[in-house]
Formats: sequence, structure tokens, C-alpha cells
Amino acid sequence: MKMYCLTTNDNHYEKIKKLGLLPVGLGKSIKNKNFISDNTKINISEKNPFYGEYTFHYWLWKNKIIENEKEWIGFCQYRKFWVRENNKSSIDNLHGLKDILLKKIPESFVEFDVVLGEPLLINQFRFSKFIKKNFINMLKEPSLFFDKSKRTIKFHFDMMHGKGNLDKAIDLLDKKDRNDFRKFVNSEVSFNPHNMLICKSQAILNDYYNDIFPWLEKCEKEFGFNLKGYGLKRIYGFLAERYLSFWFRKNSKFKTLPIIFKDITDLN
Repeated sequence: MKMYCLTTNDNHYEKIKKLGLLPVGLGKSIKNKNFISDNTKINISEKNPFYGEYTFHYWLWKNKIIENEKEWIGFCQYRKFWVRENNKSSIDNLHGLKDILLKKIPESFVEFDVVLGEPLLINQFRFSKFIKKNFINMLKEPSLFFDKSKRTIKFHFDMMHGKGNLDKAIDLLDKKDRNDFRKFVNSEVSFNPHNMLICKSQAILNDYYNDIFPWLEKCEKEFGFNLKGYGLKRIYGFLAERYLSFWFRKNSKFKTLPIIFKDITDLN
């Protein structure tokens, strides 16, 4: 398994190497030439503040970097990592983190194409968070206070990333996915988070790239880049995060594994 670890911090190179992962540098702050970088060859590195992880995916796609059809290829981040099972023990150094990281795909996954992160149940978020972010809309539809099934991906996206923006983006999707994706976000109360996946098939991954990037380019014409606040500035990454869950659930045989949060910045 080849596992890329993405970061925007130039000081993370040696730490990522110690974890046995492939260091990927994103954006302007990366100066270390040893990183695999999203700013070489054909690239959209300048869009990293808006696209997040997807400037690297674009680089892989356009430069045809992925060649081995039979090799599992994964993506993690400097503070989000794949593990075989949730581990509640304290981790205070790189060695401890390395010990629990996913090293290889379980043999029982041989018949599957893709590994996604365990679903994030957005309808279980703290009630106060919904009230704070979406109080007016919840007053207009009081059942939202009591019926968690109505707190869907669409409801959550409207709350966190601008009301109506997800619908505007879906209107720009190709017809083959438009209705299915709209149904998905209006009915599902979870998605596979963090734009992280591990894929066995080059063909499936390229098919995904062939769908996601033309759509995001269309969305640029709708939303532009004069975007303020984290929830809106990173809208292309957040749109991709929801679409990733939909696309791979629809087009592949998938399993899920846990993702843990541990920022390597302060680990030695």
C-alpha cells in the first residue's frame, strides 16, 4: 500500500517520513524540495486555500502519476490518520502513533475496491450547535428540533457553508449524477469525512477524477474565489467531501475503517 500524507507545514517532512508515509506538500508555504509537491508540472496549486486536498488529487490526475493498477493507494493528512481500529490510548510521540497506523489492507477486503472513513453522523452534533448556526431556519421548521432524520447532509451544508449553495452546485452536475446526488444529500444523515480514501483501482480513481474536477470548475464560475470565512472559503473542498461519499458508494464496492485525529506538529 502506498500512503500519501498531505500537509501545508514545511516542518512536517521528517515526521511524515518517520511514520513510513509519503510526504506531500501543499500550497505556498512548502519550501523543502524533498516533498512530493502539488506545484510542479500541470497543477492548480494556487487554488489550495480553496480546494484543500484536491490540488494534490488534481496533480495526480493531470500528470498521470498513478500507474500500478494492483497497488492500494491511500491519502491521509498530518492530523488525520487511518487505523485498523479505534484506539483510546494516549499518543504522545511519533513512535506511538506509528504503532497504531494502518500498515496494510486487511485480507478480508480483497473483494473491495475502496476504503472510506467511518461515516460521520451529522444529525448527532450537539443541539446547541444547530441552534447557534441555524436558529431561524429551525424556527421555520420546528420538527427539526425533534426529528433527527431531517438533519440531513443538505441541512448541515446549508448551516455551515451557506444556505442554498449546495443546491446551486448540484444544478451544475452532469445529468447522470444530478438527481441521485440531490436525493443523497436530502435523505442521508451521514457521510464519509475528510476527503480521505484508499483505492485499489486506478481506473475507478481516474473515473472519479474525471467527474469531480469538471464539476468543481463549473462551480468556480458560480462561487468564484472572493470567499470569506473558513466555511465558505473552502467550499470546493466541502463540496468534494460530500460528493466523494456519494460517488464511491454509488460506483464501487467499499468498506470503511476508522480515522483518528492526532496533529503531528507537536510530536517528536
